Amino acid sequence: MAEQKFLQDLEKKLWTSANKLLPSLDAAVYKHVVLGMVFVKYVSDSFETRRQELMKAFRDPENDYYLGEDADDFIEEELENRDYYTEKNVFWVPAAARWQYIQDNIRLSLGSALPLGGEFKGAGKMLDDTMELIEKENPKLKRILNKNYAQLQIEQNKLADLLDLIATIPFTHETLKAKDILGHVYEYFLGQFAAAEGKKGGQFYTPKSIVNLLVELVEPFKGRVYDPAMGSGGFFISSEKFIEEHQGKIKNISVYGQESNPTTWRLAAMNMAIRGIDFDFGKEPGDTFTKDQHPDLRADFVLANPPFNQDEWWDASLEGDARWKYGTPPKGNGNYAWMQHMLHHTSPNGVVGLVLANGSLSTTSGGEKEIREAIIKADLVEAIAALPSQLFANTQIPACIWILNKNKPQKGKTLFIDAREVGHMLDRKQKAFSDEDTKGIAAMFHKFKQGEGYEDVAGEYYAATTKEIAKQEYILTPGRYVGVAEEEDDGVPFSEKMAGLTATLGEQFAESARLEAEIKKNLGALGYEL
Repeated sequence: MAEQKFLQDLEKKLWTSANKLLPSLDAAVYKHVVLGMVFVKYVSDSFETRRQELMKAFRDPENDYYLGEDADDFIEEELENRDYYTEKNVFWVPAAARWQYIQDNIRLSLGSALPLGGEFKGAGKMLDDTMELIEKENPKLKRILNKNYAQLQIEQNKLADLLDLIATIPFTHETLKAKDILGHVYEYFLGQFAAAEGKKGGQFYTPKSIVNLLVELVEPFKGRVYDPAMGSGGFFISSEKFIEEHQGKIKNISVYGQESNPTTWRLAAMNMAIRGIDFDFGKEPGDTFTKDQHPDLRADFVLANPPFNQDEWWDASLEGDARWKYGTPPKGNGNYAWMQHMLHHTSPNGVVGLVLANGSLSTTSGGEKEIREAIIKADLVEAIAALPSQLFANTQIPACIWILNKNKPQKGKTLFIDAREVGHMLDRKQKAFSDEDTKGIAAMFHKFKQGEGYEDVAGEYYAATTKEIAKQEYILTPGRYVGVAEEEDDGVPFSEKMAGLTATLGEQFAESARLEAEIKKNLGALGYEL
């Protein structure tokens, strides 16, 4: 509870203060301004924490790092040895890029006084130089950090104020790890930005409820994990948490991703870097269909939330593409293009978990029915889950989860899950799953998959055969299969219920007639007769 309050107080303070500082800046730009600064604060704090550990260890005779009784003269020199930091997966931060140096000099850089070095840079230029220095010293961060602060139309003193705000983020806590605090701040800001940006926000942010549920269903515990529409990398972060919860090792997975938006591509890379996750996001940002960054990849797990009903995905070069094994997708809707791209990049025993608009379950236009039928006949569809409305902050389009498995344990069967009534409201607009909701759905899926302990639940779960699906003309809407939940018998005889209902209805009719007469009377008094 103390941890939760700490995080909630932190997020409220940051978001409220940040909005006051930059009320006119577009959220799509603002997120990169803020998160870039947050990243620098984190790597600088991590560096300083390691520095303090070393300083203490150099003077401790019981420590392996002990330098001797007369070490004071060269301790400072040893503290600048990058090997001590990189061996602990701490980024090397050069002196001119450390947070304290930035804070000491950024106000000076605004021109109120001559800064150290004798040159007025401006707050934006100073931040750009900081990012450049950090990238230069850490090859893993090459081309990742945002370096256009000087170009943004932001008052320089506002940048300095924002820096002071970010400085208050405490990356230390009694029970929380620094990377967990940072991860929470990132996730919170991304969610807020998604809501602020509206529909376009969904391009980089998938709600935590959906991410966690997909990861629990797919269980990417070991092997190659791929997201061809990765946004800010939420599925990879959730995979890391899943592995930690099951006492696994993050080094046992290899992360591959692709993203077309350059700034979002960098954001995802930053998200990996702060957690020490090795990743391959290709040589550059690029369109997944026309500039596939991983043409030879065959992943063990594919997790993705591609753009819903994408209408401008087609390119003439895609005609006859090897990925269209089950049929050429319609040029006006990319749903089945994404699905087939993922299947193409899945290993012979691989599993795909993706989020699509509900229309993908029943559409008959543009050859989509034939593609869906071919995929079902190939026995690839392991489960379909209908999701509640309002899970996404930026779209009301009903969504569903597809689980595709190239080597299903339950041959010729598909589990249908109707989760439309699951979850709770976070506020007036958005719904979310609790941990119990997620675990409950995942537990039923795994019982079905293992063939032990599973039973259909009317209105919620149904395991259908391919023959049953064929009878439904290969439409995969869960409501067609799960049926309606049985209501508990309250013990009141039907005749007695009907007598009570008709008596109530009679009273309501009588009241309606009375009100109608009263309205006619009042209208008549005003000279209007009905």
